[in-house]
Amino acid sequence: MDIISLPIEHDNEKIEGTYRLVIAAVKRAKELSQGALPAISSKAQKITTLAIQEVAMGAVEVLTGEEAIKANEEAKKQTHKKMMDEAQQKETMPEDISELEKDLKVYLSEKGESEQKRTIEDIFGDS
Repeated sequence: MDIISLPIEHDNEKIEGTYRLVIAAVKRAKELSQGALPAISSKAQKITTLAIQEVAMGAVEVLTGEEAIKANEEAKKQTHKKMMDEAQQKETMPEDISELEKDLKVYLSEKGESEQKRTIEDIFGDS
């Protein structure tokens, strides 16, 4: 198992400080944990180690300044659009319910028809 030694060696022209390296590695680790494919082949067993290696080697692009702000806004728009599309699909698709849920709905509807609903006045009426 390879251990990343400190200080981490990286290209100072692409990543101008350790703080930016850490932030980029955190964002990349989040992407990897959500299912993104690794950009490099590595013996790293942990996502965080792999993310640091990718960022330090320059295998992933690190945006700064206006480029980063624009990319972040675009990502938010895409996330919102994806959520809206998923919500619309749920509305158009019929619910997929199990046999147990169907039986429960039938049971509850039959029970509701056979029993009359009583109000509070019926239960605690004038005595």
